[in-house]
Amino acid sequence: MVRTPPVAWNASNANVHIHAGVNGIAGREGHKLATTYHWSLRNCRATCCKTVASVTPSEGAGMDAPIRRPSMADVAARAGVSYQTVSRVLNEPQIVRPATRERVLEAIAALGYTRNRAARALKTTRSSLIGMLTDGSSLFGPAETTTAIESAAREAGYSVLLTTVDAHEDGAREIGSELLGSGADGILVVAAHEGMVPAVATAARSTPVIAVSAQAPKVPGVEVVGVDQQLGARQIVEHLVRTGARSIVHLCGPQDWFDARARLDGFRQAAGGLGLEATVAGPGDWTPRTGYELTNALVAEGTLPEAIFAANDMMAIGVLHALDAHGLRVPEDVAVAGFDNTVGAEFLIPSLTTVSQPFAELGRLALERLLCLLEGREVPSDTPHTLPPRLVARRSTRPERTH
Repeated sequence: MVRTPPVAWNASNANVHIHAGVNGIAGREGHKLATTYHWSLRNCRATCCKTVASVTPSEGAGMDAPIRRPSMADVAARAGVSYQTVSRVLNEPQIVRPATRERVLEAIAALGYTRNRAARALKTTRSSLIGMLTDGSSLFGPAETTTAIESAAREAGYSVLLTTVDAHEDGAREIGSELLGSGADGILVVAAHEGMVPAVATAARSTPVIAVSAQAPKVPGVEVVGVDQQLGARQIVEHLVRTGARSIVHLCGPQDWFDARARLDGFRQAAGGLGLEATVAGPGDWTPRTGYELTNALVAEGTLPEAIFAANDMMAIGVLHALDAHGLRVPEDVAVAGFDNTVGAEFLIPSLTTVSQPFAELGRLALERLLCLLEGREVPSDTPHTLPPRLVARRSTRPERTH
């Protein structure tokens, strides 16, 4: 038993000394000790000295019954319904009368009941667990995609086991194999670049897989969903042409990234079809610094175009900074556009013209395609593989001409 130094105390300063005596005692033992001394004080008139002893967990063992997680039977008893009714509310809520369903849901909330997924998996051979593989990128597109998928899965009653891999090491295959052993019903892979292809291939050997990507990784049998990046690039080019621009430079992103490749392809298609003077510079690495450096190079070479289309908004921020440093006005001297509609793009000076991607809808689409695979359902014929992005025109580009 460990003892603290003697503490002098009386009724007037009891709280201070009691808490000093039990300071550092964790959990219920500390609480019981303080309660005992408070009770003693109410029956004590004289001032005295006490030595406060700490109580160890082993000495307090067995004082309380162990905490038990609430069961479906507890929910049924509280709601005044049968066990089977609770099961129906959890699994087929649409067949339960609204008033009964509400009563059961209130009981679930009051008791803090959660499903035992392990037991459910034994009964149904399904874990209600979706695996998700990403490279852990904090870049706007992959991060927003990951968040959207997790939200969609939660709304559908699934939990997500998120695994991040260092996609540029052989460990991607090993971690993909580890995820397979988790019991996940299916796996969604956010395949932003070539480095994720080995993980896609490993996961697809024995588990239903959907890849979320701008381009299809070369893995047989893997379905791909994504946002149409080529269309987004074409929207930017066509908008710039409608503002009067005839010479455009595209600051492309890293070419091992599927988004960057698709945006470059879309730029070239649009520029070629419209007969523009189009140049590609880069590649950059998605950061403001490379946007800044590539723009400085254009200024130094005397090859500034009428408009610059950066591969993403972060690179566009660097473009804006470089142009301002050289005393050039946006959009009067050079128009600037980005891609992604990053948070805060509308508050740049000038506000940035960009392309917005429907990440929430993409998360729902990816999950729906995976659930169709898991449940053996036909995918509705009107369900797309790719979703259209949306042009967001702001003040970094000139107004479109009306004639």
